[in-house]
Amino acid sequence: MAETPARRAPQVHQARVLRTERLTPHMVRLVMGGDGLSAFATDGFTDHYVKIVFPVPGVTYPELFDMARIREELPREQWPSNRTYTVRAWDPVHRELVIDFVVHGDEGLAGPWAARVQPGETVWLIGPGGGYAPAPEADWHLLVGDESALPAIAASLEQMRPGAAVHAFVEVAGPEEEQKIATPDGITVAWLHRGDQPVGAALVAAVRALAFPEGAVHAFVHGEAGVVKELRRHLRVERGVPLERLSISGYWRLGKSDEAWRAIKREWNAEVEREQEAQG
Repeated sequence: MAETPARRAPQVHQARVLRTERLTPHMVRLVMGGDGLSAFATDGFTDHYVKIVFPVPGVTYPELFDMARIREELPREQWPSNRTYTVRAWDPVHRELVIDFVVHGDEGLAGPWAARVQPGETVWLIGPGGGYAPAPEADWHLLVGDESALPAIAASLEQMRPGAAVHAFVEVAGPEEEQKIATPDGITVAWLHRGDQPVGAALVAAVRALAFPEGAVHAFVHGEAGVVKELRRHLRVERGVPLERLSISGYWRLGKSDEAWRAIKREWNAEVEREQEAQG
């Protein structure tokens, strides 16, 4: 596959909320800007992400949230929290950064914050990172994910080369959560409505039922970790997709808080790889 651009060291940026928009009942869009994003730059990936920093109220932090210094000088209970979110869009000309948030009432940290934040408020960001963009030499593309992966999938669809062959599956709660995505050549998304099914059941069924086109696929599969694990095994073992043609990761884990999932994610990834090596 195509070589990916070199990564730069993550930077800390101070942004200002410019405006907010409720895209669907459970998706809120924040547009951020300001002079604090003057050094913000992307590398051509379509899954760029940033870490949004949530300070502990009443705690004074070193300038620019030097995390190494914070961990050295402050007790753990005063360390700021952070949450990782995909960059939906970055406009370097107007210096506007767009991030979409899944919101489920008061559940979690970032979602409720995004639902109530007001224009003019300050946001600290670390990044961006990233690692995927649709490979132009691929014969076809497979994009699979739930709401958490929708921003990256939408950004990827918008960057597909004209004439690209694409199968995109996105699972959402219901039809009210679908979004309009501008794509070249009329590429469409197969919206899968979860309803009362378990998270990811519709995604797994759709990928298993897909008649794979001829040629080399470049796949992006992200979302709930258990679902991702099952699809990774299916693609690697049953479909024989080489690892270098897969961008695959668990963004979240059912029944785990963000902190709990991040604490075990590295070992979970290693376990998945060991299982696949054992299965050939």
